Amino acid sequence: MMTLNGDTFRQALEETQAKWGWFVALGVLLLIFGGIAFGNLVIATVASVYLVGWLMLFSGIIEIIHAFGVKSWGRFFYWLLSGLLYAVAGFFAFYNPLLASAVLTFLLAVALVAAGLLRLWVGWQHRAEKGSGWIIAAGIVTLLVGILIALRWPANSLWVLGLFLAIDLIFQGWTFIAFGLALKTAAKPSA
Repeated sequence: MMTLNGDTFRQALEETQAKWGWFVALGVLLLIFGGIAFGNLVIATVASVYLVGWLMLFSGIIEIIHAFGVKSWGRFFYWLLSGLLYAVAGFFAFYNPLLASAVLTFLLAVALVAAGLLRLWVGWQHRAEKGSGWIIAAGIVTLLVGILIALRWPANSLWVLGLFLAIDLIFQGWTFIAFGLALKTAAKPSA
Protein backbone atom coordinates (compact mmCIF):
# COMPACT_ATOMS: atom_id res chain seq x y z
CA MET A 1 0.00 0.00 0.00
CA MET A 2 1.43 3.34 -1.05
CA THR A 3 1.32 6.23 1.38
CA LEU A 4 1.41 9.84 0.33
CA ASN A 5 4.24 11.70 2.04
CA GLY A 6 4.66 15.48 2.09
CA ASP A 7 7.07 15.62 -0.85
CA THR A 8 4.90 13.43 -3.06
CA PHE A 9 1.84 15.50 -2.20
CA ARG A 10 3.66 18.78 -2.95
CA GLN A 11 4.88 17.39 -6.26
CA ALA A 12 1.37 16.26 -7.22
CA LEU A 13 -0.02 19.66 -6.24
CA GLU A 14 2.61 21.48 -8.30
CA GLU A 15 1.87 19.27 -11.32
CA THR A 16 -1.85 19.97 -10.93
CA GLN A 17 -1.24 23.70 -10.57
CA ALA A 18 0.78 23.66 -13.79
CA LYS A 19 -2.29 22.31 -15.58
CA TRP A 20 -4.69 25.02 -14.36
CA GLY A 21 -5.44 26.06 -17.93
CA TRP A 22 -6.86 22.64 -18.76
CA PHE A 23 -9.37 22.94 -15.93
CA VAL A 24 -10.44 26.36 -17.19
CA ALA A 25 -10.70 25.06 -20.77
CA LEU A 26 -12.81 22.10 -19.63
CA GLY A 27 -15.02 24.48 -17.67
CA VAL A 28 -15.54 26.70 -20.71
CA LEU A 29 -16.36 23.63 -22.83
CA LEU A 30 -18.91 22.44 -20.25
CA LEU A 31 -20.46 25.93 -20.18
CA ILE A 32 -20.82 25.82 -23.96
CA PHE A 33 -22.42 22.39 -23.82
CA GLY A 34 -24.74 23.60 -21.06
CA GLY A 35 -25.77 26.56 -23.22
CA ILE A 36 -26.43 24.25 -26.17
CA ALA A 37 -28.49 21.99 -23.90
CA PHE A 38 -30.51 25.00 -22.70
CA GLY A 39 -31.03 25.94 -26.34
CA ASN A 40 -32.77 22.66 -27.12
CA LEU A 41 -34.04 20.86 -24.06
CA VAL A 42 -35.73 18.09 -26.06
CA ILE A 43 -32.47 17.03 -27.70
CA ALA A 44 -30.72 17.27 -24.32
CA THR A 45 -33.44 15.05 -22.84
CA VAL A 46 -32.97 12.46 -25.60
CA ALA A 47 -29.19 12.61 -25.06
CA SER A 48 -29.77 11.96 -21.33
CA VAL A 49 -32.01 9.01 -22.13
CA TYR A 50 -29.43 7.59 -24.54
CA LEU A 51 -26.73 7.91 -21.88
CA VAL A 52 -28.88 6.08 -19.34
CA GLY A 53 -29.74 3.51 -22.02
CA TRP A 54 -26.05 2.84 -22.74
CA LEU A 55 -25.30 2.50 -19.04
CA MET A 56 -28.19 0.06 -18.53
CA LEU A 57 -27.29 -1.97 -21.61
CA PHE A 58 -23.63 -2.16 -20.60
CA SER A 59 -24.55 -3.06 -16.99
CA GLY A 60 -26.93 -5.73 -18.23
CA ILE A 61 -24.26 -7.33 -20.40
CA ILE A 62 -21.79 -7.30 -17.49
CA GLU A 63 -24.37 -8.95 -15.19
CA ILE A 64 -25.18 -11.61 -17.79
CA ILE A 65 -21.47 -12.40 -18.16
CA HIS A 66 -21.13 -12.48 -14.38
CA ALA A 67 -24.05 -14.93 -14.13
CA PHE A 68 -22.01 -17.58 -15.93
CA GLY A 69 -19.25 -17.30 -13.33
CA VAL A 70 -21.57 -17.89 -10.37
CA LYS A 71 -21.43 -21.33 -8.75
CA SER A 72 -25.05 -21.87 -7.59
CA TRP A 73 -28.16 -22.09 -9.79
CA GLY A 74 -30.16 -19.68 -7.64
CA ARG A 75 -27.57 -16.97 -7.94
CA PHE A 76 -27.03 -17.76 -11.62
CA PHE A 77 -30.70 -17.15 -12.39
CA TYR A 78 -30.76 -14.01 -10.22
CA TRP A 79 -27.81 -12.43 -12.06
CA LEU A 80 -29.06 -13.63 -15.44
CA LEU A 81 -32.56 -12.22 -14.88
CA SER A 82 -31.19 -8.99 -13.48
CA GLY A 83 -28.83 -8.61 -16.44
CA LEU A 84 -31.58 -9.37 -18.94
CA LEU A 85 -33.89 -6.79 -17.34
CA TYR A 86 -31.18 -4.13 -17.45
CA ALA A 87 -30.29 -4.96 -21.05
CA VAL A 88 -33.95 -4.92 -22.17
CA ALA A 89 -34.52 -1.58 -20.38
CA GLY A 90 -31.42 -0.18 -22.08
CA PHE A 91 -32.64 -1.43 -25.45
CA PHE A 92 -36.04 0.22 -24.94
CA ALA A 93 -34.33 3.51 -24.09
CA PHE A 94 -32.94 3.46 -27.65
CA TYR A 95 -36.06 2.01 -29.22
CA ASN A 96 -38.43 4.61 -27.74
CA PRO A 97 -36.53 7.47 -26.08
CA LEU A 98 -39.71 9.53 -25.55
CA LEU A 99 -41.37 6.76 -23.54
CA ALA A 100 -38.11 6.21 -21.66
CA SER A 101 -37.92 9.95 -20.87
CA ALA A 102 -41.47 9.80 -19.48
CA VAL A 103 -40.56 6.86 -17.25
CA LEU A 104 -37.29 8.46 -16.10
CA THR A 105 -39.03 11.78 -15.43
CA PHE A 106 -41.65 10.02 -13.30
CA LEU A 107 -38.94 8.16 -11.39
CA LEU A 108 -37.11 11.47 -10.90
CA ALA A 109 -40.26 13.06 -9.47
CA VAL A 110 -40.77 10.13 -7.09
CA ALA A 111 -37.11 10.24 -6.01
CA LEU A 112 -37.24 14.00 -5.39
CA VAL A 113 -40.43 13.70 -3.32
CA ALA A 114 -38.91 10.86 -1.28
CA ALA A 115 -35.61 12.75 -0.81
CA GLY A 116 -37.48 15.91 0.19
CA LEU A 117 -39.56 14.05 2.76
CA LEU A 118 -36.44 12.34 4.12
CA ARG A 119 -34.61 15.67 4.43
CA LEU A 120 -37.60 17.20 6.17
CA TRP A 121 -37.74 14.31 8.60
CA VAL A 122 -33.99 14.43 9.31
CA GLY A 123 -34.09 18.21 9.72
CA TRP A 124 -37.08 17.98 12.05
CA GLN A 125 -35.43 15.25 14.12
CA HIS A 126 -32.35 17.47 14.56
CA ARG A 127 -34.15 20.81 14.81
CA ALA A 128 -32.41 21.63 18.09
CA GLU A 129 -29.02 21.49 16.36
CA LYS A 130 -27.44 24.39 14.54
CA GLY A 131 -27.97 24.27 10.76
CA SER A 132 -31.06 22.08 10.86
CA GLY A 133 -33.03 24.90 9.27
CA TRP A 134 -30.95 24.51 6.12
CA ILE A 135 -31.78 20.81 5.99
CA ILE A 136 -35.48 21.59 6.39
CA ALA A 137 -35.29 24.31 3.71
CA ALA A 138 -33.51 21.92 1.34
CA GLY A 139 -36.19 19.31 2.05
CA ILE A 140 -38.97 21.77 1.25
CA VAL A 141 -37.32 22.84 -2.03
CA THR A 142 -36.62 19.23 -3.06
CA LEU A 143 -40.16 18.17 -2.16
CA LEU A 144 -41.70 21.09 -4.09
CA VAL A 145 -39.59 20.41 -7.18
CA GLY A 146 -40.63 16.74 -7.09
CA ILE A 147 -44.30 17.67 -6.71
CA LEU A 148 -44.09 20.22 -9.54
CA ILE A 149 -42.52 17.65 -11.85
CA ALA A 150 -45.14 15.06 -10.86
CA LEU A 151 -48.05 17.47 -11.41
CA ARG A 152 -46.92 18.34 -14.95
CA TRP A 153 -46.04 14.76 -15.87
CA PRO A 154 -46.04 13.34 -18.61
CA ALA A 155 -46.12 16.58 -20.64
CA ASN A 156 -42.91 17.86 -19.02
CA SER A 157 -40.99 14.65 -19.71
CA LEU A 158 -39.85 16.13 -23.03
CA TRP A 159 -37.74 18.80 -21.33
CA VAL A 160 -37.18 18.10 -17.61
CA LEU A 161 -34.24 15.73 -18.01
CA GLY A 162 -32.66 18.09 -20.54
CA LEU A 163 -33.09 20.99 -18.13
CA PHE A 164 -31.38 19.04 -15.34
CA LEU A 165 -28.56 18.12 -17.73
CA ALA A 166 -28.13 21.74 -18.85
CA ILE A 167 -28.07 23.01 -15.26
CA ASP A 168 -25.57 20.34 -14.25
CA LEU A 169 -23.28 21.12 -17.19
CA ILE A 170 -23.31 24.83 -16.38
CA PHE A 171 -22.60 24.30 -12.68
CA GLN A 172 -19.81 21.84 -13.50
CA GLY A 173 -18.38 24.31 -16.00
CA TRP A 174 -18.28 27.14 -13.46
CA THR A 175 -16.81 24.75 -10.89
CA PHE A 176 -13.94 23.74 -13.18
CA ILE A 177 -13.28 27.37 -14.13
CA ALA A 178 -13.19 28.43 -10.47
CA PHE A 179 -10.96 25.48 -9.58
CA GLY A 180 -8.55 26.21 -12.43
CA LEU A 181 -8.33 29.89 -11.53
CA ALA A 182 -7.79 28.99 -7.87
CA LEU A 183 -4.95 26.70 -8.91
CA LYS A 184 -3.42 29.51 -10.95
CA THR A 185 -3.69 31.93 -8.03
CA ALA A 186 -2.23 29.40 -5.58
CA ALA A 187 0.70 28.52 -7.84
CA LYS A 188 4.00 29.82 -6.53
CA PRO A 189 5.85 32.10 -8.94
CA SER A 190 8.93 30.46 -10.42
CA ALA A 191 12.28 32.07 -9.73
